[in-house]
Amino acid sequence: MRSFVYLFVLTLSACATTEHRPRTLYLQNIETDPTITSQLFPSGEVLRVATLNIAHGRKDSPNQLMNGEQTFRNNLDDVAAVLRDKKPHVVALQEADAVSTWSGKFDHVAYLAGKAGYPWRVHAINADSWLYSYGTALLTGLPISESIKHTFEPSPPTLNKGFVLASIEWKPGHEIESRTIDFISVHLDFSRKAVREQQIDEMIELLLSRNNPTIILGDFNSEWFTEASVIKELMQKSRFTAYKPDAPGYNTYKDMRLDWILISNNLEFVSYNALPDVLSDHAMIVAEIRFKPAVDSESEEVANDFE
Repeated sequence: MRSFVYLFVLTLSACATTEHRPRTLYLQNIETDPTITSQLFPSGEVLRVATLNIAHGRKDSPNQLMNGEQTFRNNLDDVAAVLRDKKPHVVALQEADAVSTWSGKFDHVAYLAGKAGYPWRVHAINADSWLYSYGTALLTGLPISESIKHTFEPSPPTLNKGFVLASIEWKPGHEIESRTIDFISVHLDFSRKAVREQQIDEMIELLLSRNNPTIILGDFNSEWFTEASVIKELMQKSRFTAYKPDAPGYNTYKDMRLDWILISNNLEFVSYNALPDVLSDHAMIVAEIRFKPAVDSESEEVANDFE
């Protein structure tokens, strides 16, 4: 949201009364939504994931304030249709709205989960006022055992950003017991590298205490080749891997690759695609991921992915 209209909205929101919430929330014993009929997700050795900055449900409209409720529902129906077709086990969303005046006054995450057939979901409200209520979310067809919702340190004049983490239980086709994988949907600040650096440090600080295999998905507002890249910095500070970070053909916002999927060192990519479907001003990424083959030495098995 880099347009004049967005700056106008920022001015309005500066005068808004915001709800003060703890910056980190820990939730456990998450249950499925019994009202949602789950689609059939692929089984086997490969885990399919997707990420999309959903742009408040406005699709390619310049700003969400220009649309009516039915337009938002139609736009989300288009996203749901792609999800039903691609059948990712886990979907990360950014700029995902709860009930918001500026985007139709209904919960976009709950609506999309129902339409696409995802019985489990977690939604972190990272920015909240009389005009809007939105943040990061994860939809999944697999059980969630734990979640953490985190809002980054405020960085005015831009609106708050953050991430949501969900521990998801997945059983690869050849294994008897399920494995726990941490999934993170994250949205970083678009305006300043220094803010993005602080935000990835906050995320790393929380992850230092965790040992699960980890997949980070989201809008990093950062390219690979620029001096302002925090993708390189995150990978240098950890042992995460990106898919062909210097290769062309994976742009997600105009001619820039701002949206990424990063995986910990015990996982590997099988496939990776930026879809051509116009669902937002960002492209959806769909990737297939699997565990690396087991190693003989216990010392090389899953460890904390940070130095």
